[in-house]
Amino acid sequence: MVYHNLKALIKGIRACKTVADERALIKQESAAIRASFREEDSYARHNNVAKLLYIHMLGSEAHFGQMECLKLVASPRFGDKRLGYLGIMLLLDESQEVLTLVTNSLKNDMNHANMYAVGLALCTFADIASEEMSRDLANEIEKLLGSSNTYIRKKAALCALRVIKKVPDLADHFVNKSKNLLADRNHGVLLTAITLVIEMVQIDPACLEEFRNAVPLLVRHLKSLVTTGYSPEHDVSGITDPFLQVKILRLLRLLGKGDVNASETMNDILAQVATNTDSTKNVGNSILYETVLTVLEIEADTGLRVMAINILGKFLSNRDNNIRYVALNTLNKVVSIDTNAVQRHRNIILDCLRDGDISIRRRALELSYALINETNVRVLIRELLAFLEVADDEFKLGMTTQICLAAERFAPNRRWHIDTVLRVLKLAGNFVREEILSAFIRLVAYTPELQAYTASKLYNALRTDISQESLTLAATWVIGEYSEILLEGGLVDEDSPKPVTDAELVDLLVSVLDSPYANYLTRQFVLTAITKIASRPTTSQPQQERIQNLLASYTTSPELEIQQRAVELASLFSLGQDLRSGILERMPPPELKATVMGVVSENKPVGSVQPSKDGDLLGDDVSSTPAPSNGVAVAQNNQDLLAEIFGSSSSTTAAASPAPAPPSRATTVQDILGLFDSSPSPAVTAASPPPPTTTASPPPAAAAAPAVPHLSGYPAYDKNELKITLTPQTSPQRPGAVIVLARFAVTGSTPVSGLTFQAAVPKSQQLQMLPISNANVLPGAVETQQMRIIAPVGASVRLRLRIAYTVGGRPIQEQVDFAGFPPGLTGTPS
Repeated sequence: MVYHNLKALIKGIRACKTVADERALIKQESAAIRASFREEDSYARHNNVAKLLYIHMLGSEAHFGQMECLKLVASPRFGDKRLGYLGIMLLLDESQEVLTLVTNSLKNDMNHANMYAVGLALCTFADIASEEMSRDLANEIEKLLGSSNTYIRKKAALCALRVIKKVPDLADHFVNKSKNLLADRNHGVLLTAITLVIEMVQIDPACLEEFRNAVPLLVRHLKSLVTTGYSPEHDVSGITDPFLQVKILRLLRLLGKGDVNASETMNDILAQVATNTDSTKNVGNSILYETVLTVLEIEADTGLRVMAINILGKFLSNRDNNIRYVALNTLNKVVSIDTNAVQRHRNIILDCLRDGDISIRRRALELSYALINETNVRVLIRELLAFLEVADDEFKLGMTTQICLAAERFAPNRRWHIDTVLRVLKLAGNFVREEILSAFIRLVAYTPELQAYTASKLYNALRTDISQESLTLAATWVIGEYSEILLEGGLVDEDSPKPVTDAELVDLLVSVLDSPYANYLTRQFVLTAITKIASRPTTSQPQQERIQNLLASYTTSPELEIQQRAVELASLFSLGQDLRSGILERMPPPELKATVMGVVSENKPVGSVQPSKDGDLLGDDVSSTPAPSNGVAVAQNNQDLLAEIFGSSSSTTAAASPAPAPPSRATTVQDILGLFDSSPSPAVTAASPPPPTTTASPPPAAAAAPAVPHLSGYPAYDKNELKITLTPQTSPQRPGAVIVLARFAVTGSTPVSGLTFQAAVPKSQQLQMLPISNANVLPGAVETQQMRIIAPVGASVRLRLRIAYTVGGRPIQEQVDFAGFPPGLTGTPS
């Protein structure tokens, strides 16, 4: 059955009982339409194209009707033109070759006497115009921008927007006409004109200066909208044309950025909009939000900025979760601009930590980190610890890091610092980074007056819970190092010291050793700790024998690392007591260094008020202890260690990290060796960078916060949100030998996974690489990898690096030539 019009076809399709019947009907009707097209029946063409477009909307093929649409466009009847242009917009896109045939029809209709025919052509152009069509019809669009008809001017402005998106070079053709449109009184024309100008300003910075003169005109438009009474034509919930107000605010934001005079011109009207707009409805909130963004972007005075942040504070009290999320997200971006103004809303921000929406909790948490300073550290850390107790697991890793960093930076005293970290270890010990645990151990080592207190706290905590790995490791290390303090002074964290025996200490550590939570690292810690306990004079002979027997039982452990550790430690008992005690004496306090993860996921440092100093790591009493400059440890007491490392007899010419390369492209040592044999590849070549700057102290709070943890050293790679620096170390006792520490950090908020860092040196040099600390680099973390290079004395150290990683699901592999180390690194030839 052939349907003679669209209405009959729709009725027939709706009458189908099954999908199969519907498909059969559409197939039959499509065949009939094709036959009609071949007969060149001009009277039936209109109905056939209408039916074909309906079939296309149902998902069936309709491309064979493209040429019929072009024929309808050429018809003098307006109804045919309208249907033809609709078909072109539905059946064609800018990649179709048939589109070139449409250009002449569009040009003719843009000069049509009927304004509605002109409107059809403009609508079609704005929808499907390609780059070539944009160039061909740009002059026609420019001419229509000056039309006396508001209907045509509005559509022409949207077509001009399409032109400059496709061909940015043509933006200057529309500058003068756009200036005239900004003075238009018609809201529709003004709205499209401002949209066009926003795009031009963003694409071509040269247009920015051209339109800055229009700021007073835009201010008058905005003032007219704000002060106008009820306007039924443009009223939305009691507000006059909020869409136009938002567009004007966005353009003012672009024009006022970095320009004091333009910002001064718009200050008054922005204050008026902020105070007079109704915030009880969503329409008003959208205008207020755009006003806040504009105030924070331009060179506004301090009072206006405070008003803008107060508006965001009011948003936090809104019941609508979307508005609260927007407020928190914006405050996260502006907290570094005016921290004190954001601090006034601290209580509301902390309340958001208890919100049922996980997105709001996450944004409130990130904002809380940035608000921490010396004056509020106790209050905020207490709130964060309370939230840590009930937080989802996905929050805990970041929270433990940030809480410990804040405590490290702003702690009022060391006792509070230690208590805070202990609390973190109890609540989320399975989510503590290795760097944080190392910093805590350094803190204990440098605080002898609190070692008994810390050991007592950790002893009691470990008796209560052995399921938290970091708590277990910290307690095991501290008890092993300072067991004689516990045995001599007892547990001192209670009202009166409570005695503890060596048997109780050993029982506790053995229970950890036998627990289901113990892993190979925990067992290594425990074996070392009990061996140290056995070497202390306060340990009784029975317990020493018990420990010796325990070590002997682990010398046959199936775990190679545990077996080796047990054999080494058990052999110490064959030595004399004095010699064993000397070998197992307390470790010297570790070298002071700043923690390397002081950045949250939004690339803001913990605390936005004051920078930290390296000496602040353990409190104010150790400021006299110098931290290594530039992150390069070259102190005299490290020379023996360097000599020991350099004295290794085995070395290779090239090496790669043990982390497996991405499966998409296997690499071998041989192809790395062959890198220097080939001609220079078109890969990225790192220019010789300037020497690294020192890290004496971070910039003041008013300056922009660094986006990533500060990496000292020579920059070797900085692309795709991954930054790599190389720091060399040398030893006077071993000229020609260089140890290079590679540091990896994420410069954005997207983690880097599967990182493989490979290096090659010229054949005259030798290279050995240690494993990378972690192949997955999280925002705010710094991972490291060490290389050892042996080169002829006086030779320049050159590296060819191959870096493979995945960021945002996108695998990346790069090759970089690095020759940025200073000359003379390998010594001076005699």
